[in-house]
Amino acid sequence: MEHLKSLPLSQNAYLCNTAYDELIEPGGQPRPAAKPLFDYLARLRPDDLEARREAANAAIMTMGITFTVYSDGANIDRAWPFDIIPRVMSRTEWMRIDIGLKQRLVALNLFINDLYNEQRIVKDKVFPLEVLAGSRNFRPQCRGITPRFGVWAHICGTDLVRDRDGTVYVLEDNLRVPSGVSYMLENRHVMKRLFPEVFNTCSILPVDDYPARLFDTLAALSPRDWERPVVAVLTPGIFNSAYFEHSYLAQQMGAYLVEGSDLVVGEDDCVYLKTVSGLTRVDVIYRRIDDDFLDPEAFRPDSALGVPGLMRAWRAGKVGIANAPGAGVADDKVVYTFVPRIIKYYLDEDPIIPNVPSYLCMEDDQRDYVLANLDKLVVKPANESGGYGMLMGPRASSEERGKFAELIRANPRNYMAQPTLDISTAPTLVGHELAPRHLDLRPFVLQSKIQYATTGGLTRVAMVEGSLVVNSSQGGGSKDTWIVDPGEA
Repeated sequence: MEHLKSLPLSQNAYLCNTAYDELIEPGGQPRPAAKPLFDYLARLRPDDLEARREAANAAIMTMGITFTVYSDGANIDRAWPFDIIPRVMSRTEWMRIDIGLKQRLVALNLFINDLYNEQRIVKDKVFPLEVLAGSRNFRPQCRGITPRFGVWAHICGTDLVRDRDGTVYVLEDNLRVPSGVSYMLENRHVMKRLFPEVFNTCSILPVDDYPARLFDTLAALSPRDWERPVVAVLTPGIFNSAYFEHSYLAQQMGAYLVEGSDLVVGEDDCVYLKTVSGLTRVDVIYRRIDDDFLDPEAFRPDSALGVPGLMRAWRAGKVGIANAPGAGVADDKVVYTFVPRIIKYYLDEDPIIPNVPSYLCMEDDQRDYVLANLDKLVVKPANESGGYGMLMGPRASSEERGKFAELIRANPRNYMAQPTLDISTAPTLVGHELAPRHLDLRPFVLQSKIQYATTGGLTRVAMVEGSLVVNSSQGGGSKDTWIVDPGEA
């Protein structure tokens, strides 16, 4: 750490750190892309970082940036947990990731469209019928439909991790109602307030065009050809954990923020918004409600969140919906293991970004391996999210591993396993020192008429020492993500 001795780095933590660090090379030098940041930090007085952390917390409270945690039947709004030391990546590395993310979403959309139509990939025995038959998110109500541009998943949040050897892997795809992009945008706003000098001197690629890109993606789905389609963000309401994001994106796009009771489907199969001036036709709905609750006529009849007749309107081509109902068939951790084959089948290309090596519990030999090595593996259920329902084998008790073994034997289709990666770290302000904390990255990819990927994404960080759980619902925090060009810094 000789090269960084002017910074408040936790020497012992970094001497013992075996993971790849995003900002610091093994010898103690900052990585080239991070050097301008560290040069700037080295010039700060000892109490400056603490002052900036307090300013960040105050800004987050003032701006009302919150998320909701569900605990013991109560909904608790908490200020967004934020670390002021950004994650830095070079533009050169990001360009390859950008191409790989777009490749992946193109293939996944071809896959979804195939499943709801000809099912060629099943007939050709590339994707098992057993997996499709066991999918909780395959919607028979969507059979025979091809949405505009053949795109079902218009917004995808892809989780990336880096292993100790520097390899970037796709950890999972989020294709149903991916969240977190508003926090990516607000993280950048906060950082510009805290470190304006760095933004003036470094070539940090912007992220603030996302709302405009999102609007363009949605507007392209409009069944009516006119300049400014009417777009609505459909939210479950104020008690949803991502309500801040729903309202934020609606405001940024100039879209209506609506609940199911605000909309009605007419006899002409068009969707209308109830206003004080009468009914206004809605062209596109950005839904933030799961399929089950979207339309009580088509899915759960007891849903009070959805819009009766919405599926009928969508099938008739009278409204665009993003993400399309049924897109979640590809948002399954078992389906995830087949994505390299899916890319090869539809695009005749190898994946640019690899999957984490995975084991399918539905395969006898792989299940035997998983059951014999539960103390070394992470086991995930097919359809849970937010870090729930999984087993972190190395940290679990023998009793917990035994219970999970029974779950796997009872329903092997529902489980897959992966080795425990020593995912990368980055310096994080803990107390008065910078210490390594594990993190991941969720970029957001848009697809309709054209494609777009955010430059960087939402970096989520495990604030507890040694923890690999980055989800905010389980104590994780976040960082701004800087994609920089060292040659232009």
